[in-house]
Amino acid sequence: MLLAGFYQFRPLFGLVEKNRQRILEKLESVDADLMVLPELAFTGYNFGSKEELSALAEDPADSVTVRALEALAEQKTMYIVTGFAEKSGDKIYNSALLIGPQGLVHTYRKIHLFFREKEIFAPGNTLLQVQEIKGARIGMMICFDWIFPEVSRALALQGAEIICHPSNLVLSHCQQAMIIRSLENGVFAITANRFGVEKRPHGTLRFTGKSQITAPGGEVLHRAKSQREELFVTAIDPAIARDKKMTELNDTFADRRPEFYESLSRK
Repeated sequence: MLLAGFYQFRPLFGLVEKNRQRILEKLESVDADLMVLPELAFTGYNFGSKEELSALAEDPADSVTVRALEALAEQKTMYIVTGFAEKSGDKIYNSALLIGPQGLVHTYRKIHLFFREKEIFAPGNTLLQVQEIKGARIGMMICFDWIFPEVSRALALQGAEIICHPSNLVLSHCQQAMIIRSLENGVFAITANRFGVEKRPHGTLRFTGKSQITAPGGEVLHRAKSQREELFVTAIDPAIARDKKMTELNDTFADRRPEFYESLSRK
């Protein structure tokens, strides 16, 4: 069994240190093997320009935030998946970091940018990968990746048992869609969303909250309220996600016939 959960909260735009302290204080008191935080959890989301983003983004190799999370993960023998504004050379990516007791394990850069993200972030260039933690195999996707079923399917085909999904959702469809992603792939999914409103000179965004954990059979194990902070942890059994049988004669992965899906890999 794995103790896994999410922390749904309201990041304050531009206040990296304050957001970091709040997260560290919350996670300091939690007993969990795996915790998932929202997309861009430390910076906020509603950037007005590349210049504004650049002033807040960090290189994970030289980041106060990453070092603090690494220290916490080592202290608590915990793994943390968090959204992160990743500076790499002259580019900035909307990324998810997997951090464990041994340090930074993996970085995923969001491959499907949403709305005005396209104007300020570089498109992701990392392949979808699965990592093993404490006997479980996890994959990462970010927010708008939810609408592309190929993402969760690609992770599941690599053996992912848990999909970690940092999010800043403003549309109302994702939570229901992730039930289907869990069902069709036979995986657990942890969607860690934020809530609240970010009013900026260029526009206002309202985030939907409702972070959730869904199970391989399409069951919602828990869903948070829309506009309320919540830290939630539950025990899940990754082994359940290894059984892809729907009936005695049907296995959703063994029954696949990819020779008929070739058009999916063509633009």
